[in-house]
Amino acid sequence: MLVLLKNISLPVLFGFSIFISSNESLIEINMESVLEVGRENQLLSASSQDKIDLTERQTDKIVNEYKVVAKQVEGLKLYNAQKRIQIQAQLDLMDKLDEQLVNVVVMQRQIPPLAQKMLDSLENFIKLDTPFRSEERRNRIDLVRSSMAKPKVTASEQVRQVLEAYNIEGEYGRKIDTYETKLEDGTVVNILVIGRIGMFYQTTDERQSGRWDKEAGWVELDSSYRKPIRDGIRMAKKLIPTDMLLMPVVKGELQ
Repeated sequence: MLVLLKNISLPVLFGFSIFISSNESLIEINMESVLEVGRENQLLSASSQDKIDLTERQTDKIVNEYKVVAKQVEGLKLYNAQKRIQIQAQLDLMDKLDEQLVNVVVMQRQIPPLAQKMLDSLENFIKLDTPFRSEERRNRIDLVRSSMAKPKVTASEQVRQVLEAYNIEGEYGRKIDTYETKLEDGTVVNILVIGRIGMFYQTTDERQSGRWDKEAGWVELDSSYRKPIRDGIRMAKKLIPTDMLLMPVVKGELQ
């Protein structure tokens, strides 16, 4: 090797050394370029990763917002379905109310004539009934009839007044009643009405008593009925407790 180097001239060695130095410089320059490219690639990679992370976060946000909106839409669908059911039920109810309203209008037209017939029947009943409190009962019928003739009185009010008159008449048949009046000859008497079983009178001095007969009118009774009639009058006035009474009754009056 030394022999070979001795044989090599100085220019050649100088040139070789220059070549070696140049190659080392080139290697250093290439390494620096590689390192620079690596650094740039790292920066680009970091920037790309940031963009990817940002995109992922934005995507997650959009997905979450979509899920919230989807739930809201589903809720709105259920709400709308319930509303449709409610609206249909209300429409059905309105149809029924319309039908009922038509029926009410028809009934309102039919009620006044019916109420009038009921009042006429009650008036005929009073005429055929035992004649107790006759004037009071006739006045009640006239009052109801006068009220029914007024245009402002509704059909329901007409029916109410007629039914009230019926109830009063029905109550007469379930109680003992007494009141003072005069017979046709002017004698002042106390009248005793025991439901619709019988009607009796007794003078205020308790000396004379009698009973009402549908065919014969007032029929005088013997003195044996003086006490029962007097007790009945006192019971009706709440002066003594209610008790059994032995009274003369015609068989047909119990039917």
